[in-house]
Amino acid sequence: MKTEGTTPEQIIANCPEERQEAMIRLRKTINDNLPEGFKEGIGYGMIGYAVPHSLYPAGYHCDPKLPLPFMSFASQKNFIAFYHMGLYANKELLDWFTSEYQKVSKTKLDMGKSCVRFKKPDQIPFELIGELVTKITPSDWITFYEQALKTK
Repeated sequence: MKTEGTTPEQIIANCPEERQEAMIRLRKTINDNLPEGFKEGIGYGMIGYAVPHSLYPAGYHCDPKLPLPFMSFASQKNFIAFYHMGLYANKELLDWFTSEYQKVSKTKLDMGKSCVRFKKPDQIPFELIGELVTKITPSDWITFYEQALKTK
């Protein structure tokens, strides 16, 4: 269950009240650390960050009208979800993140392929996420993405 809205502000305002502060802080953490070139927007009902067509005209292979998605976050039914495709595409980055997460969190990492789930807003390691956000530029992401497409 994603929160409704057509702007990041609307999505945050429509979140459960107990998650709004964490969502605001997560957005600020991402925007403060986001490498130049990514653009914030709404994708798949979430606040998302993508490589715009101005940097990658081919767009997303599943729907070339869309920019190349990279990262997003949302308030879902039972947790706040943070999606970072670099964790899925780059094993070294995943290994770094899982190792660092254990150092800064008292909770077990609840993670899918690119999704990190936080059941309680106070469990979000904002500084670690800020550092993670800095680690892949739009150019890096395009390279990972194109390599993955070639291996399909």
